[in-house]
Amino acid sequence: MDAERMAELLDRHEFKQLKEELESMHPVDIVDAFEELDKKQRTLVFRLLAKEEAAEVFTDMNSDMREDLINALTDSELEEVMDEMYVDDTVDVLEEMPANVVDRLLMATDEDTRQKINALLQYPEDSAGSIMNIEYISLRKEMTVADAILKIRQVGINKETIYTCYVTEKKKLIGMVDVKDLLTAGESRKIEEIMDENVLYARTLDDQEHVANMINKYGLVAIPIIDHEDCLVGIVTVDDAMLVLQDETTEDMSMMAGVSPDDDSYFESSVFQQAKNRTPWLMIMMLSSTVSGEILGYYENAMAVMPVLITFIPMLMGTGGNCGSQISTLMIRGLAVGEIEFKDIFRVIFKEIRVALIVGTLLAIVNGIRICLMYDWNIMLALALGITMIAVVIMAKCIGCVLPLAAKKIGLDPAIMAAPLITTILDTCTILVYFNIVTVFFGL
Repeated sequence: MDAERMAELLDRHEFKQLKEELESMHPVDIVDAFEELDKKQRTLVFRLLAKEEAAEVFTDMNSDMREDLINALTDSELEEVMDEMYVDDTVDVLEEMPANVVDRLLMATDEDTRQKINALLQYPEDSAGSIMNIEYISLRKEMTVADAILKIRQVGINKETIYTCYVTEKKKLIGMVDVKDLLTAGESRKIEEIMDENVLYARTLDDQEHVANMINKYGLVAIPIIDHEDCLVGIVTVDDAMLVLQDETTEDMSMMAGVSPDDDSYFESSVFQQAKNRTPWLMIMMLSSTVSGEILGYYENAMAVMPVLITFIPMLMGTGGNCGSQISTLMIRGLAVGEIEFKDIFRVIFKEIRVALIVGTLLAIVNGIRICLMYDWNIMLALALGITMIAVVIMAKCIGCVLPLAAKKIGLDPAIMAAPLITTILDTCTILVYFNIVTVFFGL
């Protein structure tokens, strides 16, 4: 069912039919349809949803849609929604809302939930603690399998995941056991007999991207989070990890394009916000380009003697920039997924020099043939441009791989050293290499 169908049923006051059709829709699809409805229609449809489905739809909405809905719902309706939401989802919602809306949402939660929310809000932004869920199933090692299954039946409905249960002793994590192992083991067996003591875990202050990559690397449904005292305090589930990786990828893509990251989507952010995000990088790159202009001015006499030299500058700068962008993109991706680390820097440089020699030689040969055909077989010019091309490609590959690795090493986001910045650096270096080579060849 799409937004048009929803609006049609609302106009005809066929609420029973609309409610039946909503039951077969996925919450994400409902949110997509909501984007095409007005505030009044959205509220009417939301009130027809079952409590659990309403909570999921509310979680998947964007911040503007949530705020409109909060203002339209009564306190009792809002309380029902909040009761059905998991604590980590509630925290995500609160972090995006204005202070007056946050106050109303907190009023709609019970005292125990408010304490859990406040505990999560105290962790640093982008840490594992800030995205973890404190609703997990904890077992004791002396419990029997039958006792464990009974506990899952009693409390599992309120937990975000029951597929993996964690074994604790005095709140310290000592093992884990999958539901599959519980269902296939004898009911009288002890948990300590079937639990896995080799547990992968993360700490509350670990970076959320690191935790998400661990879940992705090891194919986990969830990963336990422990505090500085080695006590189990929560879990990060795979759905939260996917959101983290999505956000980090969006941030990296923005920075690679020379745009400051923004939490809002393209259409949600204002024209002035978009201008603010883009201007600083453009300003930096524009001012840094003045260095290239000064270098060109220094070689003004050489260009006056051989004006043809000017015509090759855009080609060389473009080739260098493209080569740098290629390898920097591969480096940023490799660093993001853990394929490449700073300790691999010399292996990477050695490999890229070999790649650059092959690529540069092929480009130099093709360009040399073009110069011979267009400039009366001027072999010296073709040779000078060929050597310059190889040198520029090697330089671009080395700079393009070293800068992201160096940024990661000193704690900066490798995406900062992406296409725009590397291209600007390479433009200056290319001009220096080019004119030094042609000066030697032609004695200018």
